Amino acid sequence: MSEQLTFQCTMDDMGKRIDKYISDMAESLTRSAVQGIIAGNGVTADGKAVSKNYKIKGNETIEVEIPDAEPMDAVPENIPIDIVYEDDDLLVVNKPKGMVVHPAHGNYHGTLVNALLFHCGDSLSGINGVIRPGIVHRIDKNTSGLLIVAKNDKSHLHLAEQIKVHSFTREYEAVVSGCLKQESGTVDAPIGRHKTDRKKMCVTTENSRNAITHYSLVKQYGGYAHVVCRLETGRTHQIRVHMAYIGNPVLGDDVYGKPYKGIEGQCLHARKIGFIHPTTGEYMEFVSDLPDYFKSIINKLEKQ
Repeated sequence: MSEQLTFQCTMDDMGKRIDKYISDMAESLTRSAVQGIIAGNGVTADGKAVSKNYKIKGNETIEVEIPDAEPMDAVPENIPIDIVYEDDDLLVVNKPKGMVVHPAHGNYHGTLVNALLFHCGDSLSGINGVIRPGIVHRIDKNTSGLLIVAKNDKSHLHLAEQIKVHSFTREYEAVVSGCLKQESGTVDAPIGRHKTDRKKMCVTTENSRNAITHYSLVKQYGGYAHVVCRLETGRTHQIRVHMAYIGNPVLGDDVYGKPYKGIEGQCLHARKIGFIHPTTGEYMEFVSDLPDYFKSIINKLEKQ
């Protein structure tokens, strides 16, 4: 069955474009996804269908009818995945380094979504469309560690709201280059798309979103440091961009730093995840061991 969202606007919302308003209120829906729903007459203001250019007048009731997910091109693949926890509402998966989360240009097979389709069948939320069923948040291909997958739309919306209000725990461990100027700190710097390289993100005030990363030192190894990073927000490449911004790029990051012999991509692991269960209301937290590639780097730095 399709999912319906309802928002009650106030006079403070007057003048906002409705597609941006909805994507801001429901972080699990991208602006382009909202525009697609609007094009199918799935959004109404006080009962009347609106266009994507519609501007809120204030004190209106906005209703969004999220259509059922379409059959997707991605096919189920019998790929082993490390499931840390599973129930009728969600899964917590420990993703290995090198695995892409969802199909995209150049990566239509071997993704986490292909594996989830085999494991879960039709029991995945459809809010993020046919390419990203169940995916509430992502981690990069060469970042290992924990992420959460929603099995139904109710759970997806509940979890996405926790991310939006920053009550969702996401803690990473990384090895970064250079000496930290202080043992702990906070990077509060907005992140947006790079002007000339559209595959990169950067700290910028233009077309950006606020981004906050808290970091602390575990151990300094000469010109390298083992750190813990806690996300307050969750922007694309956030830790990689922020650590490079303060002069300590993640080790092996060939986009924001430089490659490192012995590993492919950045030395970054999503080690801890915590959230309120959408059905039971209980807080749950999971921690994964550091993977072998990470331990190998630490051992190498210890010997040096």
